[in-house]
Amino acid sequence: MRKILIVGAGQSGLQLALGLQARGYEVTLMSNRTADEIRAGRVMSTQCMFHTALQHERDLGINFWESQAPRIEGLGVSVGAPDASRPVDWVARLDGYAQSVDQRVKMAGWMETFAQRGGQLVIHGAAVSDLDYFSRTYDLVLVSAGKGELVSMFGRDASRSPYSEPQRALAVAYVHGLGPRPEHPDLEAVRCNLVPGVGELFVMPTLTTSGRADILFWEGVPGGPLDVFQGVKDPSEHLALTLELMERFTPWEYARATKVELTDANGTLAGRYAPTVRHPIGRLPGGGLVLGVADVVVANDPITGQGSNSASKCAAAYLASITEHGDQPFDEAWMQQTFDRYWETAQHVTKWTNAMLGVPPEHVLNLIGGAGQLPPVAHRIANGFNDPSDFEHFFYDPDKAGAYLESVAGA
Repeated sequence: MRKILIVGAGQSGLQLALGLQARGYEVTLMSNRTADEIRAGRVMSTQCMFHTALQHERDLGINFWESQAPRIEGLGVSVGAPDASRPVDWVARLDGYAQSVDQRVKMAGWMETFAQRGGQLVIHGAAVSDLDYFSRTYDLVLVSAGKGELVSMFGRDASRSPYSEPQRALAVAYVHGLGPRPEHPDLEAVRCNLVPGVGELFVMPTLTTSGRADILFWEGVPGGPLDVFQGVKDPSEHLALTLELMERFTPWEYARATKVELTDANGTLAGRYAPTVRHPIGRLPGGGLVLGVADVVVANDPITGQGSNSASKCAAAYLASITEHGDQPFDEAWMQQTFDRYWETAQHVTKWTNAMLGVPPEHVLNLIGGAGQLPPVAHRIANGFNDPSDFEHFFYDPDKAGAYLESVAGA
């Protein structure tokens, strides 16, 4: 039986651990927190997962919260003008519903399941020296902890990382009491509000530790009017700032948020990081090799909502690579091929996300605006969140975008 060590108990690490466990591998999972500590801790992300990523969980039978979490059946885009009006406002249906399950709920539950099924769970914050030792006793060591000392083993891939600084200041609040959007009161949807030159507000339903809730998520251009959350420690102050900015820049969203309150004292999060692609293989002082997973090797800004989706897709790709490899050694060539297999999908996410962080060119504004008059365009953009590779065909090139809009309008 092959022995595999996974360091880090997030979406990708846990999904991969449970998948390998089900296939008979001897899996050890290292986490720096217990399930109870995760459940009682701070929110970690917004984690809206679309159809393909959710299907990977269903395939492993670990979609434990699917019947409880709100079914997100639509995705809408609004564009705010300087006078706080909305020149663009549309919503489209998703072909397969999306869902958001608070990672405190999911990761704690998955960790307990892994242990109940006989997996070895080690609660320990791993250092490079630990991995140096473990690499001699395991057939494969995977690093899926996206922060801290371990990430420094994986060098930045400058050719795939156009930004060296954070492109957005991030601020999340989980709330109860948000009213429905009057335009579609019965449709659960992710709402993307774009305020040119200022930032973005995302609003989405979720399942949290206290049941159904909504997430208010600001992405602010650094140094701009939304970049005010650094140093805010008090959760109620964080929420008050969130609402104040909504009233100023997205009054249509503020109108349904006048009665909200935080889900819990740990229901806020703020921070920033530079989107980075790293080389996938880490070299240990003793000569051993480790393979980076998900955010460790491809960390995109959350502006396109792809983090948990990419983590799920990475875990699925790595699971297939490991099981197909049989008893052969997990050498450097295999590690590179395994990452390359994931990069086939991840490259489209990175390209799209980095494009959305910049000033949108005229043809992209035409697409987003045209979607308001042309439902097929709205539908295609909305469903690109599930399969970002489709943007290659109509989103980046002005000629392709123009031809596509003409063809839809003509039809």
